[in-house]
Amino acid sequence: MKHFSVISLSLLALLPFTAQSNTQPVKTDKPNVLIVFVDDLGAMDIGSYGATFHETPNIDAFAKSAVRFTDAYSASPVCSPSRAALLTGKSPERVKITDWIPGAKPPKNAKLIPPKIFNELPLAEVTLAETFKDHGYSTFFAGKWHLGDEGFFPEQHGFDINIGGYHKGSPKSYYSPYKNPKLVNGTKGEYLTDRLTTETLQFMRKQGDKPFFAMLSFYTVHTPLEAAKPYISYYQQKADALPALTVTTEKERNGTKSRLRQDNAKYASMVHAMDVNIGRLLKGMKASDLDKNTIIVFTSDNGALSTLKRPGPASNKPFRAGKGWIYEGGIRVPMIIHDPGVSQKGVVSTEPVITTDIAPTLLELAGIKQHNMSPLDGVSLNALLTAGGEVDRKSIRVYYPHYHGSKSKPSYMVREGDWKFIYFYESGESELYNLSADIGEQKNLISKHPKMALRLQKEMQTWLDSVGAVQPKNKSDI
Repeated sequence: MKHFSVISLSLLALLPFTAQSNTQPVKTDKPNVLIVFVDDLGAMDIGSYGATFHETPNIDAFAKSAVRFTDAYSASPVCSPSRAALLTGKSPERVKITDWIPGAKPPKNAKLIPPKIFNELPLAEVTLAETFKDHGYSTFFAGKWHLGDEGFFPEQHGFDINIGGYHKGSPKSYYSPYKNPKLVNGTKGEYLTDRLTTETLQFMRKQGDKPFFAMLSFYTVHTPLEAAKPYISYYQQKADALPALTVTTEKERNGTKSRLRQDNAKYASMVHAMDVNIGRLLKGMKASDLDKNTIIVFTSDNGALSTLKRPGPASNKPFRAGKGWIYEGGIRVPMIIHDPGVSQKGVVSTEPVITTDIAPTLLELAGIKQHNMSPLDGVSLNALLTAGGEVDRKSIRVYYPHYHGSKSKPSYMVREGDWKFIYFYESGESELYNLSADIGEQKNLISKHPKMALRLQKEMQTWLDSVGAVQPKNKSDI
């Protein structure tokens, strides 16, 4: 069953991308494409998804002019696999990048040997950038790459221009000097999120009549936490005004804790700076008439960092856990898609979607039928961009066969409708939740529905076998 709701559009004239009449903009043969990919941003970090401490007015306004997916998942609870999935349209297990690059050594007491991963996106993999470039597009990348070192940078994967993308997964500093070999320093004290947005706007404005494919991959809000100075005082005052909590954390598996509410001023200021720059981006595009023919995708690589031995800076509540975990808090992300020639404005879709869906969606929207990206593991979401459409898919899967610094252990999940099955390799434990009644994943229904759990487990195993996925091995078997 597919569910949609339409937001009241009484203030459409004030929103970016809103036509001043009932006629939708004419879609040309070659629309521009812009992907905004945020790092470690959970769904609950955004106002339109339920954040109350963070304020994101620009993203919220954009969501009202686009299609917002409430049940969007990252292809992995960590960054590099999701980035590979977005660029190739393939699952992380198919491309053999199932952990962040280069990953961490398993703990000494680990019972399993996780699979080895590629430490770079293979050049043989065809990316969206290469495909759009082959079809006459200028291509541009700005921000976090984290898919390989020298010889495997964005410029080797189809991007004409690379600003700031190299092998590191986090910035040395959010303030210039950046100490980034792919980013010329700005004036002292320049903020990285501002700079990447400026570079992206400048690129788009210079293209003239030539179509472009651009990816703005913010380092925000990955650690190190470095406050956006214009906003830190506001959020510190807001945090200080919150009522005191008797309990501030929630116990999770493996001796970890999750933060119960959003109250970190530094983190909130970084989210706010990102939102301000989304506003700059949309305003600049509108001033240059780029809004009339540019498809925009806004999403994140995984859930927010919440669950650690000491709680992380973010909170994903009401979702369980955070980055590195297969629970909802680790893989629920915002996803908002706008195509001025297709999307109905203010549509909210509850259909489960995932990172791998972005590639087939963009290819179809751009009218690109001949390409070398097959097989694509996602499905096109174009039918969901207008109220009432459906996609032909039974379930979605997230596979994370690694130990993570958040203390999570090798696991996977399968979601089918409202049902979610989780399997933990080390303990052999299984969990089954009905998300419509238990979004916090607190009531394990495995004993009440063993046949369903077994069916979903077999379905996942069949999938892993079909893509040649390498699974964890017991040390005792080596």
